[in-house]
Amino acid sequence: MDPTSAEPVPGAGSRFTPYLLLTGLIAVGAVLLWWMVLPGNPYDPAPVLGSCVSWLLLIAAVRILRHVPRRRIGAVIIAGTVLLGVAAMSAPPRTSNDSARYAWDGIVQKAGISPYSFVPVDETLADHRPAWLFAPGTSGPDGKTLCPDDLFGTESVAASGFPSGDPLCTAINRPQVPTIYPPAAEIYFFAVRLAVPDTLGYLPFQLGGLLISAAATLMLMRVLARTGMPVHLAAVWAWSPLVQLEAVNNAHVDVLGGALIVAAGMLLASGKPLRSGVAFGAAVATKLIPVIAAPALLFKRPAHFTIAALATFGALYVPYLLAAGAGVLGFLPGYLKEEGYSQSGGIRFGLAQIVSAGPWPLLLSAAALAVVALVALRTTNAGNIWERQTLMIGLTLLIVSPNYPWYALMLLPFIVLSRRWEYITVILALDVIYMVPSGIPDKDMINKSVLLAAALAVAVAAWLRYRARFVPGSITTDWNHQ
Repeated sequence: MDPTSAEPVPGAGSRFTPYLLLTGLIAVGAVLLWWMVLPGNPYDPAPVLGSCVSWLLLIAAVRILRHVPRRRIGAVIIAGTVLLGVAAMSAPPRTSNDSARYAWDGIVQKAGISPYSFVPVDETLADHRPAWLFAPGTSGPDGKTLCPDDLFGTESVAASGFPSGDPLCTAINRPQVPTIYPPAAEIYFFAVRLAVPDTLGYLPFQLGGLLISAAATLMLMRVLARTGMPVHLAAVWAWSPLVQLEAVNNAHVDVLGGALIVAAGMLLASGKPLRSGVAFGAAVATKLIPVIAAPALLFKRPAHFTIAALATFGALYVPYLLAAGAGVLGFLPGYLKEEGYSQSGGIRFGLAQIVSAGPWPLLLSAAALAVVALVALRTTNAGNIWERQTLMIGLTLLIVSPNYPWYALMLLPFIVLSRRWEYITVILALDVIYMVPSGIPDKDMINKSVLLAAALAVAVAAWLRYRARFVPGSITTDWNHQ
């Protein structure tokens, strides 16, 4: 459904009606969000249901928001963002403990130690361990470490101290390996933890996620206003369950990478390729995966853009390279192997697995990605940059099919700017893949079904737009002008 279109709100002649309706919807959304992140709530057995209801509330709220006077829309969006953000920050991270690693990397850097030099279980750094991240474990009958599930307010990971082998519990996933995060992310981790004591838990990164998402909201509003598009569409980003759950509650650093890609697009569209390259280089040095946005950013003075991006990326790595040498690669090689990016299997390259087996899903997916990148590279210009970014990022996520919905934090801003709402189905598909428990029957079939449904939604929307443009008298919906 296109949130830019709506029937007149009953009673909209009263200037207070839209505000009352919005207040009610946002309040309901905040309560639902609080319920979703509250530990031990009934959301656990069916997490996808809560997300779907939140998306429906978002559609209703955005439809009503268009009736608010334009001069007040910004204030209303930010007020709603703060209310939802407070609800999202009311509990520890609900479905991911990645921010525990962020905190540890920041704490280690405060002590003047490279995060690439030691693994979290290394007892060399035992004096820097806060109680909300580490606790002694107990040995079970089989010698394995036992950890209470609610020890840290989020997932507990059983480990052993190195080199003693003593039972150890931690909130950090993969505590036996070095960090995977690139230097721009590490600088962010350091900056956030530098401002707070080590004893303060998850809240600093949750607040950081809220502030970055709010900054991205302001950028979106600026682009929408400058291009004559409805400013209220920025709420699709600001109030979305994706942002509130993944950028704020789970505090994923991907929101920083996404904001930097938006900044790179804005700067390039404004005729500033060098500054755009700097922003893009910083985005890639935050999470690496933003590199998929490159083909749609090379339409204006690509040499200047590329040199600036590479120089920024390299400059950010220099201090960490000097401190840790080749260790700056961290767990990246092992992660790529563990996640199956070098082979077919699991849900990786799920669409291609529907039609092929063996080595072919990987090869077919690589070919499809090359075609998408070539189309973006050859057809992007200042007038369609947002549409091509949506195409490039959205189809890449669909083809590669990662397990993690927070990767879509770099897709949603471009969905808003391009109004290609069908790509929200990609976000929902990643949600289902991540949130449906792995132990249920037919999990693999469910994963591939939602990917196929998202692919069909994108394909049908593209076909309808083609008919609207090239077939005289065709009956279809021109979503860009409603």
